[in-house]
Amino acid sequence: MYASQIYTIDCTKMRKEVCDLKQQKFFINGERLENTLEQFANFGRTDNNGVTRLALSEEDRLARDYFCSCCKELGMSIQIDDLGNIYALLEGIENKPPIVIGSHMDTVKKGGRFDGILGVVAGLEIVQTLVENNIKPRIPIMVVNFTNEEGARFEPSMMASGVLSGKFDKAAMLQKTDTEGTTFKEALHAIGYEGKIESRLKEATAFLELHIEQGPILEQESLAIGVVECVLGMVCYEIEITGDSNHAGTTPMHMRKDAFFTANNLITKARQKLDKLPNDLVYTIGRMNVSPNIHTVIPNKVVFTLEARHKNPEVINQVEDIIQGFSQSAIEEGCEINTEKLWGRDTVWFNEQVCDLLEQSTKLLGYPYKRMVSGAGHDAQFMASLLPTAMIFVPSINGKSHNEDELTTWEDCEKGVNVILETVLTLQSRENASY
Repeated sequence: MYASQIYTIDCTKMRKEVCDLKQQKFFINGERLENTLEQFANFGRTDNNGVTRLALSEEDRLARDYFCSCCKELGMSIQIDDLGNIYALLEGIENKPPIVIGSHMDTVKKGGRFDGILGVVAGLEIVQTLVENNIKPRIPIMVVNFTNEEGARFEPSMMASGVLSGKFDKAAMLQKTDTEGTTFKEALHAIGYEGKIESRLKEATAFLELHIEQGPILEQESLAIGVVECVLGMVCYEIEITGDSNHAGTTPMHMRKDAFFTANNLITKARQKLDKLPNDLVYTIGRMNVSPNIHTVIPNKVVFTLEARHKNPEVINQVEDIIQGFSQSAIEEGCEINTEKLWGRDTVWFNEQVCDLLEQSTKLLGYPYKRMVSGAGHDAQFMASLLPTAMIFVPSINGKSHNEDELTTWEDCEKGVNVILETVLTLQSRENASY
């Protein structure tokens, strides 16, 4: 059923017979949205009501086929590019760059029903709402599915949007392999979604991505919408501590060069210093390998990673200074240390005007919200270098994602899509929607 009454739009013979959308209120069909999301969850649904739909798998092919059939039923034309990205276009009255809505349909192993797919289904539902109300948009509307956002089968994450934005080399990405040795190129060809480079997305009036938060903040603060201002900058280091192996029962403590004890002390000191930086800094020791990893042998090598994320590059620089200061502490304990920066990224700020439009739409609909940042990566962060881009979050219950317990209420899903719809209608009504 509709979230609110749908009013018949009064179309006047204005310039190019454009419908005046400014005074009309439209809401999406929440029941249909739920049904569509559940249908997509059937493509890879797990026993615990999660989803496993790895990129370019048979489950992904089935989801893609269903998506394309839905779009064709709505009268949309479909193009597929050389990376398998799918673009479904609802033509507009004017030949302008489209308003693009989308995200991804692939999941991690035993992931959830909402991550990524909500942003794609949002576009479908918005187009359905316009079509059933006989509204032909002034500006074309495009719904996009980006290939391999998760990177769960083929690393890295956000592969296709990364190639589009020039962050990744296409030739290198095509040769990435899964655990079975199948290349990305082979898998793309096998499911029949290898298109043309000429079909790539190159311009848009705006790109809007709706996503679940994948964190606890919105639920904790009883908010329905998060207007995302940026994706946090981050840095990841690998730290290698080298000591000396010896017998665990015969070597006196003062004569040891224990790599694990040294690593433990460094981590403790690092936490003490990092906790003095701004309290919105997040950092993680995400991987640790101990050698020889035998209970009767003093460890001679420990390798661990330290990753940190913050919007302010000066704070990231302070984190790097702390890591570089590890050397003296390791030497004092008789061990050697090597620190290697694996990778980093700058904070990606979204288009301020598009963010403001999303905020205005949220206010107009009366939903409680906040401006916030994203600690996780999304296709929007790469597309922001190509297109006027912004995104919104809806709450994740208990902050859970990337597992079968992932859950967002249907009501919150509906609110998120209504915000995107309201923003689309605002863009349609503006004479100059260029950013």
